[in-house]
Formats: sequence, structure tokens, C-alpha cells
Amino acid sequence: MTDTILLVDDDPDVLRSVGAFLEQTGYVVIRAASGEEALEAATRERPDVVLLDLQLPDASGLDVLERLQSPDFAVLMVTGHGDVPTAVRAMQLGAENFLTKPVDMPHLMVAVSRAAEKVRLRREVRRLHGSEGATLDGVLGVSPPMKALERQLALIAQSERTTVLLTGESGTGKGRVARLLHAASPRAAGAFVDVNCGGLTATFLDDELFGHERGAFTDAKQSKRGLFEVGDGGTLFLDEIGDLAPALQPKLLKVLETRRFRRLGGTRELSADVRLLVATHRDLQAAVQEGGFREDLYYRIGVTVVHLPPVRERSREDRLALIQRVLSELAGEVPGLPTALSGETLERLLAHPWPGNVREMRNALERAMIMARGRPEIGLEHLSADFRGGGRGGGVRRTGAVSLKDTERRQIERVLKLNAGNRTRAARDLGISRVTLLKKLRDYGLD
Repeated sequence: MTDTILLVDDDPDVLRSVGAFLEQTGYVVIRAASGEEALEAATRERPDVVLLDLQLPDASGLDVLERLQSPDFAVLMVTGHGDVPTAVRAMQLGAENFLTKPVDMPHLMVAVSRAAEKVRLRREVRRLHGSEGATLDGVLGVSPPMKALERQLALIAQSERTTVLLTGESGTGKGRVARLLHAASPRAAGAFVDVNCGGLTATFLDDELFGHERGAFTDAKQSKRGLFEVGDGGTLFLDEIGDLAPALQPKLLKVLETRRFRRLGGTRELSADVRLLVATHRDLQAAVQEGGFREDLYYRIGVTVVHLPPVRERSREDRLALIQRVLSELAGEVPGLPTALSGETLERLLAHPWPGNVREMRNALERAMIMARGRPEIGLEHLSADFRGGGRGGGVRRTGAVSLKDTERRQIERVLKLNAGNRTRAARDLGISRVTLLKKLRDYGLD
């Protein structure tokens, strides 16, 4: 993996000459001319080594150093001859070393190489020890099926190179499960980076995933690392993989097979040690049959498939545990709001079909907490009209399986009509697979 250097100096000649020297020796160089630019670039690019000038136009190098401190990279200070006492102070604050101007290039090479090696060793130690104690126990539910799913995920987490395909309707928590898989894996100390493939052009997503070299296009004033590089040693999560542009599918397949790629405008092949997790609410098998998704890529990402059931198909105990978990999380994010639920409110929430799944539940509970501010508990009046109305036939008292089935049956009928009977499109809009839709059509006598 190519090391990345963030070069921070307000002197254009230094940025040009030192940057060119480092690039010629094989490093990727990101340039910044001020403290703010440096902080922004460090957050965006996750460099391995930072070469930081002590005198900057908008801030002291020491101030920037204090804000830059991170175990993910090493900082080398660059000073004038008269600034040596200050440079010593910088080392006390965490800088790895300091160099004096004019910079001796051979000395620079040795210092940068040693700093980069220290960072690699530091990351390896964190990788070996960072995930100890991580667990998936109790995060999905309490019923036997959900506990079995947790055990399956715990085993999958330890297979640190296996690609995982997470399926399920929108809002079922695929992104959360991806983060849990990363946190419970041997890669927990590495980066977790994610990108949503939906709604992004092929060109933009290509740049996000693989990066570009300086001069690759008009606005490419400096090199940029893609997410495959940023996630080196960690996990890359591609959400909505079913929306991946056809032009990018063969490129992704090649990276998965060879773990090598080129940046846009680059000639060197780079390697990436990344575990790939992907998710979709679409039926990828149907997309393969329709020609919208490559069959070889589908089999490559589907080595291990995990399906997350919609909330309406989970047990009452699991829905109760989910409500309690969401309330607990919201209490930490918006403190001072009530989290206790009245009995009637809880029954209404448990009976709701939750077509938007966990995402809908979270939004509904957050709104209810805000509306109940200053009250000891959340009452029925604090829920939105959809919950207070209760639906046809007496609302909340019809909480059995029939009312939920009726709701689902009407929704399927409505979506089928909107799609003129096209079952593939209807399944896509419903967020379920075509096979699941066909089964439901038979169960409800709609086929």
C-alpha cells in the first residue's frame, strides 16, 4: 500500500519542490498551504505522515499539531534554525521528529520512512487488540430466530476477508449491522468507510471509490485517495449495491478478485486490504435476469448472504426490545425528554405494521419524545395522527395477525396496481424479493 504524506507549508516553492521529491520516491502527496487546509485534508484523506511547518499564515504550527493529534498518523515538524526550542516543545506535544530548513532530502527520506513504519506498527497493534470484547449479543432481538441470526453474524464477523451481502427492506438496519460486523471483527481497529451507491453518477462514484491522480482532469489540482485506500486494513461498506452503475461493475469485480486497482489518470497498480460488505433492498437475482446486474459480480459479492427481516415479521418480544433500544439511543442523543411509554401507547406501537421498519420507528419515537417534553411519560396524544387514528374497525384493539395481514395485503394490491401488474417492479417498490412477493400473492389469494 502506498503511504500518503500531507505536506503543510505556506511557501509555494516548498510545496512544489519537496512535494515533487516525495512523489518521485513513490509517496502520494497532499498539499496544504494553511492550518485550516491541513485539518480539512487530514480528516478527508487520512494521511500516514504529516509534514507540518511551524509558521503558518492562519495559525501556529503548535496549535495545528494539538488539533491533528491522532494514532492514525505521525507528525513531523519543519522549522527554521531559530525555532529549535519550539520544535522540542512540539515533540513534547506528540510530534515524532523535527526537521530544520532548508530540508536535507536524504534526511527527510529517512525520517518519513521511519515515521510511516511506526504508523504501520501502531495500526497493527490496534488491529490485534482493538476488537477484544466486542460482541453482537442482544443487539438484534431476544427471540430464538433473532438470537440465531446474531450467532450467525458473530461467526461471519471473524471471517475477516469474506464478502457479505446484507439483504432486506429499506430501513431494516443493514447499515447498523454492517458497523456491528466491523466492530466485532479482527479489523475493528481499522477504518470503517461507507458510501451509498444510489443516486451517484458513475464518474463521481468511481472517484470516490478509487481516487484520482493530480492532473487526471481539469479540477484535479492534487491527488486524492479513494475509499479502497482509506479503508486499507479495515472495512468498506457499499450500501444499495443494486444501484451500482453498470460501467463500474466490472471494475469492482476486478478489485474483489485481484485486490488491485488504478486511480483515475494513474498508471501504477495499487493494492487494498479491505473487507467488503454490501447491502441492497432490491432483488439482485431478478436484476441479473433482467441484465441490470452482472451475474459474475452477484456471485462474487454473495459469498455469504444475510437477510434482515422487516419489523412486521419479527416477534412481539423482538419489537418490544427494539422499541426499548431505540428509546435508549434517543435518550442519549436528545437528553431531557421522556422515554417512558403509557400502556396504551406501547400497545399501539407494538401493533403498528411499520412499513418503514426501524427507520420509521426511530422517527416516530423521536417525534413523540419531543411532543411529550415536560411530561412524565409519552401518551397516545403525543404520537402522530397515523397512530392515534388506529385504522379501520376500532384501531388499536384489532392488534392480531389478521389486521397486520390486511394492511400488508392492501399495500401489495395498491403497489401492483401502480405497476400495472408487473411483479418485478412491484417487488422492487415494496422492498422485497420477487420470490417473496410471489409467495405472498399465493398466501393472500392475489395470484
